[in-house]
Amino acid sequence: MTCTHILGFPRIGARRELKFALEKHWRGEIDASALEATGADLRARHWQAQRAAGLDFVTVGDFAYYDHVANHIQLLGCEPARFGFEAGAAELSRHFTMARGVAAEAGQAHGAHGAHGAHCVHGAEGTLALEMTKWFDTNYHYLVPEFDAATQFHLNSTRLFDEVVQALTLGHPVKAVLLGPLSFLWLGKEKQAGRDRFTRLEALLPVYGQVLARLKAQGVAWVQMDEPVLGLDLPDVWRHAFERVYWQLARSAPRLMLATYFSPLAENLRMACQLPVAGLHVDAVRAPEELPGVVDWLPAHKVLSVGIVDGRNIWRNDLDAALERLRTVRDKHQGELWIAPSCSLLHVPSSLDAEPQLDAEIKSWLACASEKLDELRVLRAALDTGAASVQAELRAARAALAARRASPRVNRADVALRVARAARGDDQRRSPFARRQTVQRARHALPVLPTTTIGSFPQTADIRAARAAFKRGDLDIGSYRAKMRAAIALAVRKQEELGIDVLVHGEAERNDMVEYFGEQLDGFAFTANGWVQSYGSRCVKPPVIYGDVARPAPMTLEWTSYAQSLTQRPMKGMLTGPNTLLQWSFVRDDQPRSVTAEQIAWAMRDEVLDLEAAGIGIIQIDEPALREGLPLRRSGWKTYLAGAARAFRISASGVGDQTQIHTHMCYCEFNDILPEIAALDADVITIETSRSDMELLRGFGDFKYPNEIGPGVYDIHSPRVPGTDEMLRLMRKAAAAIPVQNLWINPDCGLKTRTWPETEAALAHMVAAARILRAETAPKELADRRGDCRTGRTCRAWPGSGSSGPATIGMQPAKCGLHVPGLPVQAPEVPAGGRICHRQSTPPEPSGPS
Repeated sequence: MTCTHILGFPRIGARRELKFALEKHWRGEIDASALEATGADLRARHWQAQRAAGLDFVTVGDFAYYDHVANHIQLLGCEPARFGFEAGAAELSRHFTMARGVAAEAGQAHGAHGAHGAHCVHGAEGTLALEMTKWFDTNYHYLVPEFDAATQFHLNSTRLFDEVVQALTLGHPVKAVLLGPLSFLWLGKEKQAGRDRFTRLEALLPVYGQVLARLKAQGVAWVQMDEPVLGLDLPDVWRHAFERVYWQLARSAPRLMLATYFSPLAENLRMACQLPVAGLHVDAVRAPEELPGVVDWLPAHKVLSVGIVDGRNIWRNDLDAALERLRTVRDKHQGELWIAPSCSLLHVPSSLDAEPQLDAEIKSWLACASEKLDELRVLRAALDTGAASVQAELRAARAALAARRASPRVNRADVALRVARAARGDDQRRSPFARRQTVQRARHALPVLPTTTIGSFPQTADIRAARAAFKRGDLDIGSYRAKMRAAIALAVRKQEELGIDVLVHGEAERNDMVEYFGEQLDGFAFTANGWVQSYGSRCVKPPVIYGDVARPAPMTLEWTSYAQSLTQRPMKGMLTGPNTLLQWSFVRDDQPRSVTAEQIAWAMRDEVLDLEAAGIGIIQIDEPALREGLPLRRSGWKTYLAGAARAFRISASGVGDQTQIHTHMCYCEFNDILPEIAALDADVITIETSRSDMELLRGFGDFKYPNEIGPGVYDIHSPRVPGTDEMLRLMRKAAAAIPVQNLWINPDCGLKTRTWPETEAALAHMVAAARILRAETAPKELADRRGDCRTGRTCRAWPGSGSSGPATIGMQPAKCGLHVPGLPVQAPEVPAGGRICHRQSTPPEPSGPS
């Protein structure tokens, strides 16, 4: 008989129950026991759903309150010593402290991790959260384990064992899941210079042995050991360690199911099949071509688990094709056969049951986590008792697949023709960067080290309530527009008061950086409750790209133009790039992803050109997911990166030299794709660097990145507010790596999840630090950047100055970007009209409404 199981289930709940409970706990509205009760209830519900679908096991160990890798940090006793946790500090609060950091100011630790924060010892600058980065090529973010001279491993958590007890008490057969030791080390980061984290393997293995032995003592028959790094190009020393590691672990363990996913095994295939484990799970969605080789090499006494249902996308399975493949495997593999999704269902929404308003035709093409459990049931029945036993289900799947293929909503001749007619050079700017830089500096006249933000400002309760009321029909369009304009005006005024150089409109009208655009593009559909966890309590609702993509009307022009009308400073137009719109959506699987990316690129190009025509001189096209789409095997990099860079350049290259194109990337390793990032040819790139302490910037300096760059100087994903000195230290590190005339100053990412008090305090420190660094910068470099502003001409060196003309007489010499304190200041020449260069000691009054 065929066995069915899953590698993991969505943990946030069908209605985001975990998200809301977490945020209540962090606000001090519920205690840890209430949060734990929510977690226990969700686990029980999810296990029951698995058993109701006929699965042979429930999977235990896939649940986490913030991140499953952080669970392993605690399980293995390697919480970084820098957090200074005191004996007796609660495990859950330590978990949140590692995830969210601790504020610098005395008495503000609770603000970092709820009303029940861990007791820690911290320095004057507080404690930074663990670095966060993408989980392989997904949009899930994990917390990066840190290893340094103080790192030790010991069994230090009972959470996994307690959850096993809960499942057993409820009467469920249990398959536990662990992140394997080699993947755990690979995904971590060595903080001790000159030391290789691989050398810590021998110290780590005994703790894994203790965990496995304890699970066996609890009666757990199977443990799923996730080793997704087997799908990477591993150094030989790591590859050769697998056999030794699993010989050692298998001695005292339950039966081990080694699980790989996301990528082909390639040169690791034979080795994976021969490891001393009881079973092997392979991803037959991402690497279907490898399945015959696995069947050939896997010994008959081992279980073969075939990941035949797509755990990464929400299209219904082609059950007939899946059955044909599984029957071939069953006929050749003489051992036991299990079937499962390709990977954890963490990456898809919980259920379609919460989607009564979704277009019925499109809904019939989809399958979320609950529906994928049912697909496993149907496949198992067809294999074991014959297709006739599930004929109705197979017939419905065939009909949905045929309807999707034939639907006129999917393919559009006009979109295909536009892509086909693309001319050579459509993806190239008119002039090289050096020429564009000169023209743009003349147009914008910004100071050295200009300050800006990444795009969004706090999405307050009032903003969210207004948007929800508008969607429900309780708020008319006029009232909604008035509320959004008021929020935009507030954001503009606050930025002017803070002294930010290049402003943004704050994105009050946007629910999400992908959803907002997808809702206005043809070819996209949206769920009401299709939430997927990105990190912690942060959830996203990915669009569904079901057909060819086009832009029927401008999407951002009204809001950006309104914001620019409120200020004389430059206002950035804010767009999401084609690769990110693709990567953060559920993408159609009936054509190459590169074709869909290019369709999106042409649609976004239309938006860029409309903004430029409206006088918006700086346009940011965010691509935080560029690297996320990178194939895990280097053999696929060249093709992907060429297509991704082309898609970005198509969206950006229709503008003139005077229009400055920005892009933003965050939470990924950049250094191994720097030539391709440079090939985007964005005038300015802003990147996340604060959690890595500017480590990520070092590669840009070594590479001699040719364009301008804004390394993030504080982490916006933590509520802690870093001080001016902390930011200044990072800025100085950045200035040591990148020519100061090419540096921008900005946060790591957008500020939508922060509160206004946190935001204003952090940005005030950022602006202050930027001014100090300007004062430290050599006067000649400043003069070279902007020229001498003591001529009576308009000077916008002061972060608060306007752009329409110089200030009035009577202002005092000031700490502007070009006038360095302590240097002699000549008396200004007073031009006609009685006005002089900006040399004021306080910013001018904001030009927007209050």
